[in-house]
Amino acid sequence: MSGGARRRGLSGATVLVGLALTLAACATTPTAPPVSPETGTTAPAPAPSPGPAPAPEGQGPATLPGWNDEDHLAAFEAWAAGCAVARDAASRTQCARAMHIKQTSKPVTPSMARAFFESGFTVVAAVTADGGPGLLTSYFAPEYAARHAPDAEFDMPVLPRPAYWTRGDVMAVRADIEAAPREELEASALAWMRAEDLFFMQIQGSGYLTFEDGTTARAAYAADNGRPFTGIARPMAEQGLLPANGTSGEAIRAWLAAHRGPEARAVMALNPRYIFFAVDPDDGGHPNGAAGIPLIARRSIAVDPAHWRYGDLVWISADGGNLTGARASYQGLVMALDTGSAIRGPVRADFYMGRGAAAGEEAGSVRHPLRMWRLVPRDR
Repeated sequence: MSGGARRRGLSGATVLVGLALTLAACATTPTAPPVSPETGTTAPAPAPSPGPAPAPEGQGPATLPGWNDEDHLAAFEAWAAGCAVARDAASRTQCARAMHIKQTSKPVTPSMARAFFESGFTVVAAVTADGGPGLLTSYFAPEYAARHAPDAEFDMPVLPRPAYWTRGDVMAVRADIEAAPREELEASALAWMRAEDLFFMQIQGSGYLTFEDGTTARAAYAADNGRPFTGIARPMAEQGLLPANGTSGEAIRAWLAAHRGPEARAVMALNPRYIFFAVDPDDGGHPNGAAGIPLIARRSIAVDPAHWRYGDLVWISADGGNLTGARASYQGLVMALDTGSAIRGPVRADFYMGRGAAAGEEAGSVRHPLRMWRLVPRDR
């Protein structure tokens, strides 16, 4: 992937997260991936539709903008790691080719990787209804400090799925859940977090916890209260709490931390949606996407399943981000491995930045005009 100065693949230098303007999040399942504040955490998303009819053969990948600057070897390794999720015959053919190359060529060279893509795929541009650019946002897997017992700073409980919960239930809003009697919260809490961290983890849909004794765990989506997501970035800007161009995820988090207590709780209560979690051991890897395999940092995107299929190989080209601290551009090969309730349209993608604070800081500034191309696999 290239961008601004050239990167060494999408996994090179260190999310939408369009945590910025809308703070919504991608759809999740009980083993779901992290989610983007741009897209809104929801109940598990339906499996993608079979997708559009196969596109006619177009030009080769060498015609893509920035193709010569791509790290083709890193892209090849990412494709080989994830291509098994693709179900169409042509994709399976190219996946088998990639596996054969890996088995017979040690090592696989950058020129081999480039030749693989150029001989195995054609490209077809995805277009919006008006022909204009779409939108790239980003998300990430957050890591947070947590406690086994509450204290003055870590005073918000990570709550498990209620025993009576069934999918589709509409339950109490965020403020009412958090106002439950303290003894009830303490009896059921899986962990304790800072209020703003829990809020962001609920937006993302999952996260990694580090406790005071050094142990770590993964908190994964388990259920929700059935309420719609409401972003807080816009009302914060409208109320003058943050500047209109300063509503990145980090800016919002910093404000909530600086105003921890009733003032921050009132702002967070603008979003009535509440997420319950399951807490399991941390395996040290990346979370699964909706495709059912671990996301690949800087090589995975969430897409609209009405227009894309899991395993689709996609070229993205995005520049002109307008949020403070935004990188100049994002360009490179990615795979469709996730989906989200607010990711809608043929030229809309949520880019998985990776795990941890550095990924989150960069993801929070991604809101870029986007162009996308589908790499259509040849059936031979």
